[in-house]
Amino acid sequence: MADSSFDIVSKVERQEVDNALNQAAKEIAQRYDFKGVGASIAWSGEKIEMRANAEERVKAVLDIFQSKLIKRGISLKALETGEPQASGKEYKISASIQEGISQENAKKVAKIIRDEGPKGVKAQVQGDELRVSSKSRDDLQTVIALLKGKDLDFAIQFTNYR
Repeated sequence: MADSSFDIVSKVERQEVDNALNQAAKEIAQRYDFKGVGASIAWSGEKIEMRANAEERVKAVLDIFQSKLIKRGISLKALETGEPQASGKEYKISASIQEGISQENAKKVAKIIRDEGPKGVKAQVQGDELRVSSKSRDDLQTVIALLKGKDLDFAIQFTNYR
């Protein structure tokens, strides 16, 4: 019998991020406490720019955006935000969406699987994802449960389970 396998990836659906951003922008435009403070959120190339006239306000914009991402099922671990920076009369925060598993993070996950996972489970790095294979599907289920229980500092999803 052939090995069963699945892939561990870190992907974010761009359309869902876009929808969350549009919802946040709409809420910011309608909320009374954001009237006249120049609060905004928008794409700036590959980054997301949040602006307001005070540091607390720009943090509130970020908070609204994060709540919209959570409602759309996107992990906040995929969102990398900077610190609020003063730019003239306004403050701004730049955020970017992290996709793909870096080499060192892939090695960390492979080490966790080797050390704590069931025997006979193999993990190999393939570009920016990780392929996990085993003869037993139960072992693969155990590995998925193990990784979901770990508090990794990046978002992961499990795909191609066969």
